[in-house]
Amino acid sequence: MNVFNLKEMQVFPYEERGKNVFFKADEFKTRLIELAPGEKLPDCTMHESVIFYVLKGEASIQVNDEKAIIKEGDCLISEPANFSMFSEKGVRILGIQIKNLNK
Repeated sequence: MNVFNLKEMQVFPYEERGKNVFFKADEFKTRLIELAPGEKLPDCTMHESVIFYVLKGEASIQVNDEKAIIKEGDCLISEPANFSMFSEKGVRILGIQIKNLNK
């Protein structure tokens, strides 16, 4: 069993994003994502399904051609897609990448 305090864990900048992965298994990995006010996550293509759960704050997110605002308590689930994210006020997100086991 593993217990993680997501409120107190240190989050590293995008350039060191590998350090934000705090649990990894064959089927999935979990990480924290944090954007300061006015910060944008570089556009990326995710080849896995993802779950984003907003722990604090809010962000605007685009998944392929769909746009949404996600805020504290929201959970976004997506198949593999192109993503972009921006936070005007700052955000902390739990991200879970799930491997496609049918490949």
